[in-house]
Amino acid sequence: MSRIGRMPIVVPKTVEVNIQGASIRVKGPKGEMQRTFPPSMRFTLDDGVLEVKRATDGREDRSLHGMTRTLVNNMVVGVSSGFERILEVNGVGYRAEVQGNNLVLYVGYSHPVVMEPPQGISFEADMKTRRIKVLGFDKELVGQISADIRKVRPPEPYQGKGIKYLEEKIRRKAGKAGKV
Repeated sequence: MSRIGRMPIVVPKTVEVNIQGASIRVKGPKGEMQRTFPPSMRFTLDDGVLEVKRATDGREDRSLHGMTRTLVNNMVVGVSSGFERILEVNGVGYRAEVQGNNLVLYVGYSHPVVMEPPQGISFEADMKTRRIKVLGFDKELVGQISADIRKVRPPEPYQGKGIKYLEEKIRRKAGKAGKV
């Protein structure tokens, strides 16, 4: 039995869960999400505890069990408290600011890079710490938008300039041997 798949999901009082066969709709204060899972996964909701069970012990069902439980848990956590990803801008003259809903990046190009958020995503930028926060209720979308922002100017190994995740470590290279 999958260790992750067996774990129950505690549903907060502010979150409403509707189960229709293999489809789940989760609604909470931050937003609403719906997802359809393989029909071999069974869902039971009793007294605010959601459990994911599999139909058989076949290889495909075992591999889907833990992933299905994690996806449902991400939906419940997302609509109740939301997710955030923090990026850091490093470099002389590099900065990020929020204009309206859009994120504007000044990262060494001849023009500013404007990123429009999709529905359910918002940006926060702190000029002093040079950090960008990507906020939203869909964990996958928050991660994808963060990766797109990082892709605008990835960190380089010689001077460390660019946009990186807060927890990311950049392996630095020494540079030219004659400059030591």
